[in-house]
Amino acid sequence: MDQAHAQKLKDIARDVRVLALSSMGYLGVGHVGGAMSVVDILTYLYYSEMHIDPNNPRDEQRDRLVLSKGHAGPALYAVLARKGFFPIEWLDTLNVGGTHLPSHCDRNQTPGIDMTTGSLGQGLSAAVGIALAMRMDGRKRYTFAIIGDGESQEGQNWEAAMCASQYGLDNLIAFTDYNKMQIDGTISDVMELEDLSARWAAFGWHVQKIDGHDFEAIEEAIEKAKQASGKPSMIILDTIKGKGCSFAEGKISSHNMPISQEQLDEALAALTEVK
Repeated sequence: MDQAHAQKLKDIARDVRVLALSSMGYLGVGHVGGAMSVVDILTYLYYSEMHIDPNNPRDEQRDRLVLSKGHAGPALYAVLARKGFFPIEWLDTLNVGGTHLPSHCDRNQTPGIDMTTGSLGQGLSAAVGIALAMRMDGRKRYTFAIIGDGESQEGQNWEAAMCASQYGLDNLIAFTDYNKMQIDGTISDVMELEDLSARWAAFGWHVQKIDGHDFEAIEEAIEKAKQASGKPSMIILDTIKGKGCSFAEGKISSHNMPISQEQLDEALAALTEVK
């Protein structure tokens, strides 16, 4: 990746964080931590990887994305709005009555959302089904899935993992947002996942672990995943909960938190000062 493109992606990610934070700040509460930690992977996928058309959100020949950790919807909404899937003014209606942008992703409400999610542990199963159906239909596109580390404690994920491996779904590339925190505490305190790479490998997946905020590393990992013939891929993203948000970064309390106007103003000012 050349430096100009890397810088462009960094600038877009900063804009996305500003938009997502502003939308959550409207009601003064939101899933800040988990939304901010996936901004970079979403930015890369939608601005440098996925075959999509904002003017035709249900194009049968598109790549698909399943954001299993549906509470991170504000980050995805910000990306979709910036891409032109819907008016950017919709972001001010996040989780307001009658909105097209509910707290958790809903494919029946929001243009560009490929799967309704939020029931943690279920999104990967949906992604497996989508990837299998696309292969059966002869579509040469990819299904991408983003799961949380907390929801990786759910047994259904591992049933989905077995299924994807059994059918050799090399058109499925999944990511674990490994920010190491969940609603009740740290991952290690609630239910340890290490060695996470070894676990996925044991289920027959091609596995990589990278810095989830490094666009060059993301690009390289996806290219390697595409070369893993006959296997689904898991890319474990080493991330920081609340990344880029001054009042939330690295805090367990940021899972779903109140946002004061003072905090919002401070965070937005810090983001807009970053070059």
